[in-house]
Amino acid sequence: MKPVSVMLGAYAAVLAALAGPAANAAQEKISDGVVRIGVMNDLSGPYAYVGGPYSVYAAQMAIDDFGGKVLGKPIELLSIDHQNKPDIASNKAREWFDQDKVDILGEVAASATSLAAIKIAKEKNKIVLLSGPAATRITNEDCTPITAHWTYDTYALAAGTGRAVVKDGGDSWFFITVDYTFGHSLEKDTADMVKASGGKVLGSVRHPFPTTDFSSFLLQAQASGAKVIGLANGGTDTLNAIKQASEFGITPKQRIAGLLMTVSDVHALGLKAAQGTYITEAFYWDMNNETRAWSKRFFEKMKRMPNEIQAGVYSSITHYLKAVKAAGTDATGAVMAKMKAMPVNDMFAKNGKLREDGRMVHDMYLLQVKKPEESKYPWDYYHVRQTIPGDQAFIPLSKSTCPLVKK
Repeated sequence: MKPVSVMLGAYAAVLAALAGPAANAAQEKISDGVVRIGVMNDLSGPYAYVGGPYSVYAAQMAIDDFGGKVLGKPIELLSIDHQNKPDIASNKAREWFDQDKVDILGEVAASATSLAAIKIAKEKNKIVLLSGPAATRITNEDCTPITAHWTYDTYALAAGTGRAVVKDGGDSWFFITVDYTFGHSLEKDTADMVKASGGKVLGSVRHPFPTTDFSSFLLQAQASGAKVIGLANGGTDTLNAIKQASEFGITPKQRIAGLLMTVSDVHALGLKAAQGTYITEAFYWDMNNETRAWSKRFFEKMKRMPNEIQAGVYSSITHYLKAVKAAGTDATGAVMAKMKAMPVNDMFAKNGKLREDGRMVHDMYLLQVKKPEESKYPWDYYHVRQTIPGDQAFIPLSKSTCPLVKK
């Protein structure tokens, strides 16, 4: 008879052999046994206060609220400052995918940096979730199977603010436009909407990114005689332009239309400077009990209310994690299929739909900044003037130039 120790050893070996394939299969469901989410955005420059560390925290909230694990495996968050430079975004994306085994990019703020990172992600077959970028080309001529454009785009901003301002009497426009992809797209989409609404465009001028002195650009806008000066820019560029327009006495003789503004911008400007401004956003913290509850949790940590970008980061990452759970794997194709099949229902959107072109379609809101005397409590900044249904807010698929769209 063989010794008991030998028999037990042989028995253990058989069990290990039998369990091996199952154990390996379980491990393969989540690559490397960890779901790694990378957030790269502007942490120190002109867009830092509208995204920056606040968007990173929103991503962490999504992970924490999901329980910190998916399919029994831990979820990790990485973040970095891309300094609004496409080459840094591109190089870091490659490094994250190749060396750090990052599974998805959970946000790549700014259009130019996003387009650079998407190119690498497509090469590596990795998902990219976008909340801060606005250029419509992300889901049109530059669409990819791995892109999810979540919060807004320049078409949606134009459809809300451009149409509303013309209807309110602002039927002649002059644009001050930041000279890169986002600004060009925002100017074009808004100009098209102004003309379609019966208005006219008297001219435009482009400025470098970023800019602190808008005097020459504002003087050109003033000389045009346009009723509306459309700011096709964002971040501190928008704030500087609005402040200087007031200092030069250009407003209120001519109206300023900040085409990409969030509640963070209104807070920075103050109600006295921003009052009456029409703004189109995807989210407002004070919309209902659900938005208020989530936003107050955000406020406890960050000491400010979240804007649409941060809410979009939370929503997109939460939806991704739900899709991983539903798919039973973090494999890109399976997860994207689930993301497009499952509706988006959370504090950010109800019955949202991720389309075949990568555009997440949801309602947008036309908001108007309150007068100082109308605000009853901190961060009480907006009148909600109109809900714009998703199928009206975003480019219809019939007009899409995305090669993934079947017509």
